[in-house]
Amino acid sequence: MRVILVEDNLSLAAGIKNALKDQGHAVDHLEDGADGDMFLAQETCDVAIVDVNLPRMSGLEIVRRMRVRGTTTPVLILTARGKTSERVEGLDAGADDYLVKPFEMEELFARLRALSRRRPQVAPPRETIGALVYDREQRQVFKAGEPIDLPRRELALFVLLLEQRGRLLDKDRIADHLYGSGAAVESNAIELLISRLRRKIDGADVTIRTARGLGYMLDDA
Repeated sequence: MRVILVEDNLSLAAGIKNALKDQGHAVDHLEDGADGDMFLAQETCDVAIVDVNLPRMSGLEIVRRMRVRGTTTPVLILTARGKTSERVEGLDAGADDYLVKPFEMEELFARLRALSRRRPQVAPPRETIGALVYDREQRQVFKAGEPIDLPRRELALFVLLLEQRGRLLDKDRIADHLYGSGAAVESNAIELLISRLRRKIDGADVTIRTARGLGYMLDDA
């Protein structure tokens, strides 16, 4: 899952980023409200986590602008304010959920999981391609009914290719999704991940096609 985090408390942001990355998610972090709004207008993600009190533009204004643009990405609002009227204001602005600081990371994870389950029309619980089945609830890939051992990064790569099935994805797009925008990624890191994933799905009537200089695409063999 790719998460965009807009939070100006650097210690809190670092804790959230590290915790999410330990779970295998890619995180892009913005400290400034206006920068966060611009980034969200240009990039796609699975979930946005947005603080209310930000420099230059409030989190509520960011959410309002997202909804005006027609962006349906789930948004979790973070705030130190816990009054009912303030929570209602955030939800009315277009946020999907509200988390009051301080909070435990396990609660954050649970709320993110709940938000991802609210979009069944975008992503069905189980998806089949060739002899592979991806179970989104279990976060597990099965080949001919048997689970495949995929480390977090390989699983994230497979899910990205599956969700963009039939479309070419270049290395930069893949790296941004797996590691976050601007992350220092070795030039051959994506090639190695593709190679390992290919070996594990071999014989499942599925292929990862390479268009030299253009990118990769998951398709029926």
